[in-house]
Amino acid sequence: MTTYQHDDDDVVLIVGSGPGGATLALQLVRQGLKVVMLEAGPWVDNDDFVNDERTAFEQLTWKDPRRATGTWSLATDFPTSPAWMGKAVGGTATFWTGLTPRFKAHEFRTRSVYGSVEGASLADWPIGLDELDPYYRAAEIAMGTSHRHGRPPLPANNNYKVLANGAARVGYEHYATGPYATNVEPYDGRPGTVQDGFCQQGDKSRAKWSPLVSEIPKALATGLMELRTDSQAVQITMGTDGRADGVVYAGADGVLRRQSARVVAIAGNAIETPRLLLLSSTREHPDGLANSSGQVGRNYMRHTTGVVYAEFADEVHMYRGEPMAGIVNDESRHDPERGFVGGYYIENIAQGLPSFTTFMTPHGWGPEFTSKVEAYTRTAGMWICGEDMPRETNRVSLSATLMDQFGLAAPEVHYDDHPNDVAMRSHAYGQGEKLFESVGAVRTTRAPAMPSGHNLGTARMSHSPADGVVNSYGQTHDIPNLFVSDGSIFTTGAAANPTLTIMALVLRQAEYLVREARAGAL
Repeated sequence: MTTYQHDDDDVVLIVGSGPGGATLALQLVRQGLKVVMLEAGPWVDNDDFVNDERTAFEQLTWKDPRRATGTWSLATDFPTSPAWMGKAVGGTATFWTGLTPRFKAHEFRTRSVYGSVEGASLADWPIGLDELDPYYRAAEIAMGTSHRHGRPPLPANNNYKVLANGAARVGYEHYATGPYATNVEPYDGRPGTVQDGFCQQGDKSRAKWSPLVSEIPKALATGLMELRTDSQAVQITMGTDGRADGVVYAGADGVLRRQSARVVAIAGNAIETPRLLLLSSTREHPDGLANSSGQVGRNYMRHTTGVVYAEFADEVHMYRGEPMAGIVNDESRHDPERGFVGGYYIENIAQGLPSFTTFMTPHGWGPEFTSKVEAYTRTAGMWICGEDMPRETNRVSLSATLMDQFGLAAPEVHYDDHPNDVAMRSHAYGQGEKLFESVGAVRTTRAPAMPSGHNLGTARMSHSPADGVVNSYGQTHDIPNLFVSDGSIFTTGAAANPTLTIMALVLRQAEYLVREARAGAL
């Protein structure tokens, strides 16, 4: 692997190897720029993935100290685990579920379309669907997304057949097994899926797209990127010219080192990214970097979610086949007549027995709980993925009492459900129950949210520097050579699973960054 000197100030330094960071890296090295990437976790090869949920959780998950506060169910059910994030090369996409819907046009203009929603900090994005369309297309082609650009659909497994039949019976019209970022047939050097049902524990077959099997090896092959694993960024440093000039990070040995850089891009997920900005405060930036607006860490979103499980008289075996290869689109619209603004998707969910027993009824016990566990093979599941309302008070901040392994302030994630979120979830629960009951469910269970996989919005895009952290290219308003390249930059969350949109935004960012660098502006 190529190595760069720590005092090489001509590199672009990227923090994080997930979809955002890896996409940016590949585009930059293809244009001849030098890249150093810091990844807090190890390289875990696909061959080393383990098809056991307990072992996979320990192997791939970010388990550093955190604290959840607020009225959301996670503060009670999982107070030390508000989010489910990856800590390995490839980030959370090493075990993501794979659905890739696009945002809809109105979801970029929520303040204009929804109007003023009391208690919500809605704002229009400084970019629209038309501007992002070519980048959506490029991201879908890079992933090999099913149902798109001539790619075939995934086959239907039993869990999907239950969902689709129920959708038809309640009058829904728009449902399918994708778009989904797993190969149906060989594509881009990766095989077709074997429908093994264990992709959330890491896909051993490499059929599912992730940076680990795509962007990272492609970027390394150019000879222009150095990847440093087990390297936790702890501070962005600033030069006398008011620009970022490097990052201090802790290696596996715990020793602090500093890498110089001409440009710094943070792609650490919407919890670790604001945490790093806040930890990097200076005399000139006492409230953290890029925070003149006071918006760093604020407007945390994680989608309105919940699960409906349905027990049937006959076997379903929901865990066979791709775990989330099923989506119903009919409710992903703005229709205030339902009692809330925005919309939601109904999506298949399939879990192994350990996660099923953990999340179906958190801390469950007793005969009724046991009977539901015994019905596992006869159970189907659907997950709610809806647009939650941004709120300035929903935020990631630095804990005054909880420290990480390096003695640094751990993140506190505070979240209060907005009344709109509660109304949406209630509606979705009801629709899910109707759907399953229409095809013979003998019992349904409403399960609360699981630790958040869709963490968004804590460094939001804005037209004005007074209202947000970054511009439409993810470039911070305050520091021209400091970028954010992950879901933190979402102004609002929309209803769609976010990975495709993160990739599309970063593809657009990469073009801008290269253009600015060549013009001498960075």
